[in-house]
Amino acid sequence: MKRLITTLCLTALLLRVSAQERIAPAYPLITHDPYFSIWSFSDKLNASPTKHWTGTVQSLTGLIRVDHQVYRFLGSQEENLVTILPASDEKAYNVHYTESEPAHGWEQPDYGDNGWKTGIAPFGDGTATTQWRSKDLWTRRGFNLDRTDFKGLKLKLMNDDDVEVYLNGTKIFDCKCYNGKFIYVPVDDKILRQGRNILAIHVRNNVGGQWLDAGLVNEEPVKDLQNILSAKQTDLKLNATQTSYSYECGGVRLDVAFTSPLLMNNLDLLSRPVSYVSFKVKAQDGKKHTTEVYFGASTGLAVNTEFQDVNASKYKTGTLSVLKAGTKEQAVLKKHGDDVRIDWGYLYVAVPQNANARQYISPSASAVADFVSGKSAGSAVAEGRKFSLSTILPFDQVSSVEKEKHLLVAYDDIYSVQYFGKDLKPWWNRSNNQTIDKQLLLADTEYASVLKKCEAFNQKYYTENVKAGGDKYAKLLDLSYRQAISAHKLVQSPQGDLLFLSKENFSNGSINTVDVTYPSAPLFLIYNPDLLKGMLNGIFFYSESGKWKKQFPSHDLGTYPLANGQTYGEDMPVEEAGNMIILTAAIARVEGNAAYAGKHWKTLTTWANYLSKEGLDPANQLCTDDFAGHMARNANLSVKAIVALGGYAMLAEKLGKTEEALKFKNQAKEMGLKWMQMADAGDHYALTFDSKDTWSQKYNLVWDKVLNLNIFPKEVYKKEINYYLTKQREFGLPLDSRRTYTKSDWILWTATLADNRADFDKLVNPVFKYVTETPTRVPLCDWHETTDGKQVGFQARSVVGGYSIKSLDYILNKR
Repeated sequence: MKRLITTLCLTALLLRVSAQERIAPAYPLITHDPYFSIWSFSDKLNASPTKHWTGTVQSLTGLIRVDHQVYRFLGSQEENLVTILPASDEKAYNVHYTESEPAHGWEQPDYGDNGWKTGIAPFGDGTATTQWRSKDLWTRRGFNLDRTDFKGLKLKLMNDDDVEVYLNGTKIFDCKCYNGKFIYVPVDDKILRQGRNILAIHVRNNVGGQWLDAGLVNEEPVKDLQNILSAKQTDLKLNATQTSYSYECGGVRLDVAFTSPLLMNNLDLLSRPVSYVSFKVKAQDGKKHTTEVYFGASTGLAVNTEFQDVNASKYKTGTLSVLKAGTKEQAVLKKHGDDVRIDWGYLYVAVPQNANARQYISPSASAVADFVSGKSAGSAVAEGRKFSLSTILPFDQVSSVEKEKHLLVAYDDIYSVQYFGKDLKPWWNRSNNQTIDKQLLLADTEYASVLKKCEAFNQKYYTENVKAGGDKYAKLLDLSYRQAISAHKLVQSPQGDLLFLSKENFSNGSINTVDVTYPSAPLFLIYNPDLLKGMLNGIFFYSESGKWKKQFPSHDLGTYPLANGQTYGEDMPVEEAGNMIILTAAIARVEGNAAYAGKHWKTLTTWANYLSKEGLDPANQLCTDDFAGHMARNANLSVKAIVALGGYAMLAEKLGKTEEALKFKNQAKEMGLKWMQMADAGDHYALTFDSKDTWSQKYNLVWDKVLNLNIFPKEVYKKEINYYLTKQREFGLPLDSRRTYTKSDWILWTATLADNRADFDKLVNPVFKYVTETPTRVPLCDWHETTDGKQVGFQARSVVGGYSIKSLDYILNKR
């Protein structure tokens, strides 16, 4: 028993050390906008394929040959899946189906389904080819095979909700689950028959949407992989604009850095869709080694689904050698939604010609094997599916003197968003006088200077955040920086206004959602409030153009990338009115004037008057935490309305509107006093005015503090903070008394209400623990469970820009 206890203790210690060494749940590599966003979902860069933030594989591959040995340092080998029976993402297919429960034996090969309907997959709602609205669906799909000797047979399935799957009458899979992406389930190939086979499926819709799509694939091994060793990763660093790795590869040290220069003081640079990948090599054993580096970028970066046809080519421009790939179809701005990737525009991999690199296009399945074998032939032009854009950088004889080379990875989307019927080009080409070739050449020319600027900013950003909230807080902000920015797209409106449009990632795919802008704002208020204006301009235009006629702001401008008007099914009147006024007030506080508010004063006044009537005791409606459902008499929502009215009074004062300022300031203070009475629950303030046995984070109070509005006494903050500290869980403070889940951005806002660093740290440290120990390996999820650190929903959203609220408070108020 003693030995067992010792073993368990050692195991726990090792797990703790491992968790402490982890920096992030996922690591940003190339991050520019919601479509051009590539991440590593593992702590070791060569442990898994790189992916788009949605989790779909978008493979980057890195190999280094040292003398005659090849090491893999970037990405792992993708599964080589060969289609046996296509799903609809590859080819349309017919099945027999019924929505009425069939007779016993419906799944058997010899069952007579002549009376069933015939439909084209996929089945479901929304974009499905065959609409299925009932609770249950049964399908049968016959197919013929000439061979059955598959050693890696897998079911390819996407279902919503519960499902049971039969192959030739044998159950091969069942689950009470929803799979919003294709999953691949191993299947015994002995079930297959030469000749006729039947794939039969029953799916049941329990709640929400419905979907069914299925096929069969075989995983076939990729040759020559046994000759590749894994490079030993010795270091990993992550800061605001760069993620870097170090490796031991035989006698050579390799350093690899991914830099996305998202510097907010230079909008042309911020919007330039070019990232740098840098390689440094140096011998560590006193010997010389013949060395070359292989970098491959999959054409999967330019498609929504893997079975779309692409065209790829090689060319030269100026001092650069370039590989280019994009879909054959080029359906510009034709797709919209949440779990969607770009399939228009073009991917580029460029390298300086003086690097003496070899570039070519090869099938993805053989690209690595070709490099290992030394073939590296490929072609200059290709058409079809699944290619790798391959670049080999020769370093020749490497000694103890370090050598460095770099390449550029870029994406030209041609048109970025549609804005009230007008297709808009990206900011960097807003005047239609640029080309991606010019941008690539400029990026290469500025390589050294841009990296120096990034390094200086990284240091400054970290140091300032340490001063504001400590080391763990600063590390959270390093991790959140690129995610917050790259969940937006920067364009110019037809009216000449800057638009910085967010995508509501893995929430509902909305574009320019007001209650996503609200939590995202602090980062942009600090480093460029014009970007926050760009998040508000479209909402103001929507109201002021007469396209939106209600007495409060819209929830959104559409579904990304189509900003043609609200598509969310329900309004959030108090929420969005409060958000827009508070953020306009925050801009004035940062800039020291209310010029921006003055441009929109009539609209702001309409919204303020609405809050005057409806804000103190909100009706049954949604707030930004809409996932928790409707709620009447929401005390935190009431705080938002009150603070917004205080912000409006501040703006009126700055604009010289003395009478209006006094009226709304007095009203906000009166409402604040009433709120304290209505929400008082003894040692804390309640979730709703009529339920004193409840509680919630009053994160909206933070703007009373940050903007120095002085509506609520500091004792209100203190009472809430003291109470929150009694409700902490291992991975954070729950959102409210209804559930144990939380929102990490709101915790940071709540923590900023603390009047001392000790209490701030007590609230923030569990968030840091969540980020470094969560078992859910995806880009930062802002909605997680406080009991086990697992993701509840959302990921890669811009709201983590809200982590900067403490730094904003520190800068504005030096506290």
